[in-house]
Amino acid sequence: MMAGSATTGFTAGGLAAAVGAVTLGTTISGVGGIALASAAAAGVSSAAGPAKSGPEAAASVGGSFFETLTSSEFYKKTKVGDISGSFRWAPFLALQNSDSFLTMLLLLSQYRMKSLPVVDLGEGKIENIITQSSVVHMLAECVGLPWFENWGTKKLSALGLPIMKPDRLVKVSEEEPVLKAFQLMRKKGIGGIPVVGGRGRKAIGNISIRDVQYLLTTPEIYKDYRSITAKGFLSSVRNYLAEHQETSPMSRGLIACKRDDTIKDIILRLDSEQIHRIYVVDEEENLEGVITLRDIISKLVHEPPGYFGDFFDGVVPLPQNSRV
Repeated sequence: MMAGSATTGFTAGGLAAAVGAVTLGTTISGVGGIALASAAAAGVSSAAGPAKSGPEAAASVGGSFFETLTSSEFYKKTKVGDISGSFRWAPFLALQNSDSFLTMLLLLSQYRMKSLPVVDLGEGKIENIITQSSVVHMLAECVGLPWFENWGTKKLSALGLPIMKPDRLVKVSEEEPVLKAFQLMRKKGIGGIPVVGGRGRKAIGNISIRDVQYLLTTPEIYKDYRSITAKGFLSSVRNYLAEHQETSPMSRGLIACKRDDTIKDIILRLDSEQIHRIYVVDEEENLEGVITLRDIISKLVHEPPGYFGDFFDGVVPLPQNSRV
């Protein structure tokens, strides 16, 4: 979980949604990961009788949320198959070596896939996994090539970035509960959210879905999980990282850029910082938008008419800005 793998990110997202829903008074029903997290958030196992309220659970837990989770009966008995139905595709949407580069780029951008296994149907095995991050890393290694230098010198504004308008950007106020940030990420299907201060325009930090690990595994943060604000969470995690001499994108503060920056600059920063999004700010540091790995990849490709036929019809709804 601490390693922040792609699988961990999904699991953490499910736990974050369950923790937020339980503690903010929303009833969750279901099996597997969601029921597991709900029971663990209450601090009891399935055989322990009625669930405790949030404050009672927090007071009764001596360690971290993760310790309570791993000691529960739900954790011990739930199988992988019980939660596999949470994914959009069952078991997954995969590529073969014979598929085109265009197919891969379209799936990672227009069709909202974050990773794609490459399978060998003859051997019945997964040979590799291609992620959005790996594609951006590949682009970073193209520095110096004529085609990349020609495209890479274009400014963000000339390429129509950021795609999302400022008024549609999902964000959380510094004084709102950090649980709301994780709830919004789960509800909107996004991997990170800016924390804004003042009148809601100046970003003071970013919380990603992977950061839920600090809420679950750090006792000094977990004990205040119901009341800690987004600003307080940022501060507590940064203090924890400094105390334990650990590195994380959160310890480096908000990573931002300007509309006049080039796409090459953004690719190199995303790759070197190993992050999935960068925020766009104006001269006064007001938030103007966000650029994600998906946005970068989408600027490389255009889907030919009828390329996938009717394969995706009614299955994967396209985002409103996917055709931009």
